[in-house]
Amino acid sequence: MCNVVAAVLLVFAATLGFSQVSAAPAPIAPQMAITFDDLPAHGPLPPGESRIEIATKIIAALHEARVAPVYGFVNGADLEQHPGDEDVLKAWREAGNMLGDHSWSHMNLNQHSLEEFEADVNRNQPLLMQLTKDKNEDWHWFRFPFLAEGDTSEKRAGIRKFLAQRGYKIAAVTMSFGDYQWNEPYARCKAKGDEKAIALLQSSFLSAAEDSISYYRDMSGALYRRDIPYVLLMHIGALDAEMLPRLLRLYQSKGFEFVTLEKAESNEFYRQDTDPSLPPASDTLEGLMADRHLAIPTHVVPVVQFDTICR
Repeated sequence: MCNVVAAVLLVFAATLGFSQVSAAPAPIAPQMAITFDDLPAHGPLPPGESRIEIATKIIAALHEARVAPVYGFVNGADLEQHPGDEDVLKAWREAGNMLGDHSWSHMNLNQHSLEEFEADVNRNQPLLMQLTKDKNEDWHWFRFPFLAEGDTSEKRAGIRKFLAQRGYKIAAVTMSFGDYQWNEPYARCKAKGDEKAIALLQSSFLSAAEDSISYYRDMSGALYRRDIPYVLLMHIGALDAEMLPRLLRLYQSKGFEFVTLEKAESNEFYRQDTDPSLPPASDTLEGLMADRHLAIPTHVVPVVQFDTICR
C-alpha cells in the first residue's frame, strides 16, 4: 500500500512540474578573444598573393565563424615603404574590427632603452588617431612586440607608468601556439610548389593549435579550477589566412565561445594589464604557475624543421 501511495505522489508531483532530481547546470563554455599582430604586413608573401588578399581571407573567415569584433595591432613603419598596405587597415575597420597599438617599428623593449621605446610608441599614435577618427573607437590597447615587457625592473615599471599616463590597457596573451613560425616556410614551399611540404605545414599547424588548448586549459584548471577567458595571439600571415577557417572550426569543436578583447580582459585575471598603474606582476599562466611552484604541463613541439624545409 505504501508503494502505491508513493507512486501516486510522484505522479502528482510530476504534474505540478516538480522532480526528484534537479537538472544539472549546463557546463560553462570556455571563452576566447582572438587578436592579430603585425598589421598591415607579417612575413613574406607567397608568389601571386598580396597583403590585401591575405587580410580579406582572414576577415572573411572571422565573419563566417561569427567571431566577435577582433583587435589587430598595428606597426605603422610598414606604410613608409608600402603605403598601399593602408588598404589592409581600412578593410579591417570596414569589417567592424578594431585597431590597437603594436609600436611603430615592432621594437623589442628588452633590446632598447625605455626612452627609445617610448618614442617609438609615440610615433605610432598619429596613424591610429587618423584611422579611427570617424568612429568612437578605443585604440588604446597595447600589445608588446615580441611580448617583451622589459628586461629590468626599471624598464617594466617605467613602461607601465608611460602606458598608464596615456590611457592604455595591455593586450595580454594567454593562449598561443607560435603561429608566426609557419608563415615564412609556407611562402618558400609555395614558391617551390612542394605540396607534400605544404600539407605537413598545414597539419602541424592544426596539431600545435590543438595541443595548446590542453596546455593552457590545464594551467588555468590548476590555478583556478576553471577556465579564465583566454586571449589568443595570431598574426596576419599567409598560412594564418589559409588555415583560419579550419582553425576556427577546431576551436568551435572544443566548445569555445568567441568574445571581444574587452570582455575577456574584464576578468580579474587581467587586472594588472587593464590597469598599468599597478606594479608589475606575473600576467601569464606560465608566470603564475612558476610563482606558485606548480609543474607546467608538457608541450608538444612541432615536427617541422622551420629553418630547413623547402630550402
